[in-house]
Amino acid sequence: MICPFCKHDEDKVVDSRSSGSAIRRRRECIGCNRRFTTYEYVEMVPLTVIKRDNTREPFAREKLLSGILNACKKRPIPRQTIDDIVNEIENKLMNSDSQEVRFDQIGNLVMGALRNVDPVAYVRFASVYREFTEVGEFVNQVLDMQKPK
Repeated sequence: MICPFCKHDEDKVVDSRSSGSAIRRRRECIGCNRRFTTYEYVEMVPLTVIKRDNTREPFAREKLLSGILNACKKRPIPRQTIDDIVNEIENKLMNSDSQEVRFDQIGNLVMGALRNVDPVAYVRFASVYREFTEVGEFVNQVLDMQKPK
């Protein structure tokens, strides 16, 4: 690390602490003995979503959360459960080897999670995600959900 005061390139770490999503380090310059602070962050590779029309956009956690909240509206599902679903899906996507993910992968992960939490929220999400246009599609989804896994 280069000292911001004397530009000397040797220092020693005096203190190191976790500070949320960063590591805070107090350093002391070997050249001028002055102290300065540095922060280290994990570099996140941005995730890109390939949408239905093959356009690409950055992954937005807020959009994922919004879709799940809409499906769970007026249902007895604790907010913590919804946050856990979003965290789990985001972690799966970020830990995958690919920097791009298709919309249907995200939709299937959401449907899998909602299926285990609330059947009404599951069908609501499926109706938007799969773009139901007829009542028969709702019926088929409900019948499919009642089958054992």
